[in-house]
Amino acid sequence: MATSSISHFTPLTFIYFLLFSSSSNLIIAVNITNLLSSYPDFSDFTNLLTTTSVAADLTHRSSLTLLVVPNSFLRSSDLTHRSPSNLGDVIRYHVLLEYLSWPDIRQIPAAGKLVTTLYQTTGRATNNFGSVNITRNPTTNAVSVRSPAAYSPSNATILTLIKTLPYNVSIFSVNSLIVPYGFDLMASETRPPLGLNITKALIDGHNFNVAASMLMASGVVEGFEADEGGAGITLFVPTDDAFSDLPATAKFQSLPADKKAVVLKFHVLHSYYPLGSLESIVNPVQPTLATEDMGAGSFTLNISRVNGSVAIDTGIVQASVTQTVSDNNPVAIFGVSKVLLPREIFGNHPLVTTKPSDGEIGSAQPPEIALSPESYGPPSHLSSPPGFRQDIGSEAANNGVQSIILALCCIGLYLLV
Repeated sequence: MATSSISHFTPLTFIYFLLFSSSSNLIIAVNITNLLSSYPDFSDFTNLLTTTSVAADLTHRSSLTLLVVPNSFLRSSDLTHRSPSNLGDVIRYHVLLEYLSWPDIRQIPAAGKLVTTLYQTTGRATNNFGSVNITRNPTTNAVSVRSPAAYSPSNATILTLIKTLPYNVSIFSVNSLIVPYGFDLMASETRPPLGLNITKALIDGHNFNVAASMLMASGVVEGFEADEGGAGITLFVPTDDAFSDLPATAKFQSLPADKKAVVLKFHVLHSYYPLGSLESIVNPVQPTLATEDMGAGSFTLNISRVNGSVAIDTGIVQASVTQTVSDNNPVAIFGVSKVLLPREIFGNHPLVTTKPSDGEIGSAQPPEIALSPESYGPPSHLSSPPGFRQDIGSEAANNGVQSIILALCCIGLYLLV
């Protein structure tokens, strides 16, 4: 009698495949400053990563190459009194949005390889000047990095590999700061401090009275105005009608003061983006000021161009930019059609807006938003320790649980057979 010849290793192999495939849903986040903290020779560059807020932009990325400049080379460049916004873009120019290992570097063709940098994603780079051209001298094997612009005076040579997390992050040292084409880094900041009174600008806009009163009452507006001297800020301010259109299930006044402040910070990007830059933004997922407070990968906005206008998606609310309230570098203020509610506080289900009657429009009061008790605590994925960590989204977790259950069922069937 013929017997079925099923390998005893088949179930185990199948289980391994299921578990391995579910683990591919893990999102890896890296704290670059922690990785560099054990290398004192790069302390100046690490400090620039932090003070320009570039480090916060990198935490949610999982495939990049960082070119760092040793203190001895960096200090030869006089960076005192330089424009903070310019410095931030120069540091972004040292972040390559592609993982390159040491063998990859050694195999760069003589003709060169064009690699996009974080600076290109800001929308402030012209043409492809937000990219770098990496070339290798076939005789000496020296690898150089420079702007793709012809006759660019700024270039650097890769010295050595500092650290690598395979397929995720690699850090190389270079012998010079690389300046994007068209930048005059040595020019000091020429524009006078703006000192924009944000609440006054909103009141003068005549349709942002609710937002202006909430900003003044919460005290966060002072922090916004303090950020004007750095990389700048971009505010998305809901109109009075947007507050009137909040669903009946939302009771904003019931939020604790700290949570209310987080929601307001959720409306602000920690960089200056004029309307043209928003319309051509390369990286749609943008961290907010709330991201800096609550943890990388959380409280982000998805910004894109839809039907000729700038669309903003929070995950549960879809809004659009309706007007420019003020645009004067380093502060841009835009009116938006809806209140941007973060799903980390208001849950994962889309909120349905109910249009009020004509008599209610124009009499917008500070909104009332009701939250379930469990919504008051921070989301669980924010409790991960700093440094190299793994954040598992709810979808990834569900897939992992389903895979394990399926694997256990396979084991049970195998044992019964």
